[in-house]
Amino acid sequence: MALIDARGIPADQTSVDRLAGEGLDYRVLDLDDAAAVEAFQRALARGFLGAEPTAETLADGLPTVRSRRNIGVYERDAATAPHPVATIDSWVTPMTVPGGEIGLWAISGVTVSGTHRRRGIARALLEGELRAAADAGVAVAGLTASEATIYGRYGFGSAVPVARFTVDTRRAGWDGPAPQGRIEYLDREQLAQELGAVHERSRGARSGQVPGWRARWTGLAGLQSSDTDRDRVRGVRHVDADGVVRGVMVYAVSEKGESFRFALHVRLLVAETPESTAMLWRFALQHDLVDEVTADLRPLDDALPWLVADPRGVTQIVHDHGWLRILDVPAALVGRRYSSPLDVVIRVEDPLGFSDGEWRMRVDGAGRAEVESASGEEADVTLSVSALSSLYAGSVRAASLAGAGRISGSPEAVGALDRALAAFPAPSLDIWY
Repeated sequence: MALIDARGIPADQTSVDRLAGEGLDYRVLDLDDAAAVEAFQRALARGFLGAEPTAETLADGLPTVRSRRNIGVYERDAATAPHPVATIDSWVTPMTVPGGEIGLWAISGVTVSGTHRRRGIARALLEGELRAAADAGVAVAGLTASEATIYGRYGFGSAVPVARFTVDTRRAGWDGPAPQGRIEYLDREQLAQELGAVHERSRGARSGQVPGWRARWTGLAGLQSSDTDRDRVRGVRHVDADGVVRGVMVYAVSEKGESFRFALHVRLLVAETPESTAMLWRFALQHDLVDEVTADLRPLDDALPWLVADPRGVTQIVHDHGWLRILDVPAALVGRRYSSPLDVVIRVEDPLGFSDGEWRMRVDGAGRAEVESASGEEADVTLSVSALSSLYAGSVRAASLAGAGRISGSPEAVGALDRALAAFPAPSLDIWY
């Protein structure tokens, strides 16, 4: 699919004007200004409470910075090439949705210095990104959140929940399939390459997934200087009976006390087939000297609890991860497929105005949607843009939101919406962005 390059989109004028009144400059980072780029990187590290970047760390992160549209907020009377007091970055990427892909305005690197709270900076950053995305014709924005209470006020909804697993391997045992194919160790460079390749081949199977990038894979593989656990990182791949690589797992081990027993943390497991997923889980759960296996960002329908002899040896915690924000209701809803026919008028309430209004949505027997304005018509279902955004990927249930008072409508209308929006397999997002 053809996607725009966000780096060519200027700073949002409304945010420029709003922060100018606070004596602050809101501007796109000049990627040709090496000093300004380094200052931006250092501000990012500070904002996420990271260590002071070394020259090697800065070099590791430079390609990622250069690939994105970076916004910094600066004090007007600061010295030449100052550290920004706030940061945000974005790019346009494909996101898997039921039946295909849609362009996503991905947002990351949101920081505001502790010295500049309560000055409207976060609002200017987030609303500026949404206006820039809408003006560019991108229908959906998304992010992964370090804090879950910030983004609802801007119309984002928690849309792609994931599971965190902790396995007591001695209790859980193994009751999955017998070995198929073989497991092979990988060196770190090969591990990074294989992670990226298998992830790209497999991400189209689940709604909510986005592509990774080089620094994401090298980081997971323990190749970046800032990784304090890099010396403990290992990786394996699953090769099927035909000699084709079908899955890759990167993990780190740590000793538990002084008993020569270990915990194994799965950094990422990507696989194209259920068989490959099972074989990689088997490797982890039956690893010598390992009493505990942990893994995060797993799909809610992961087979792991059903692969063990005692499912009580598996603890599963569901938490939010992928957040979405619909900016163009017709484009977003037409951009995915649905699980059952539907004919409903939806009233969307959007305080920022991007998606506000009544919309008639019709879905045919093949799961294709038509959406048109239904201004003035009586709505069958009323919900906020945050609630609609939560429903969009197909993981969050309309019935759940209705039970929480976030959707109003008859049980029949809510039920029809619920059935249509549900996605199979369960949506997932296995990386941070």
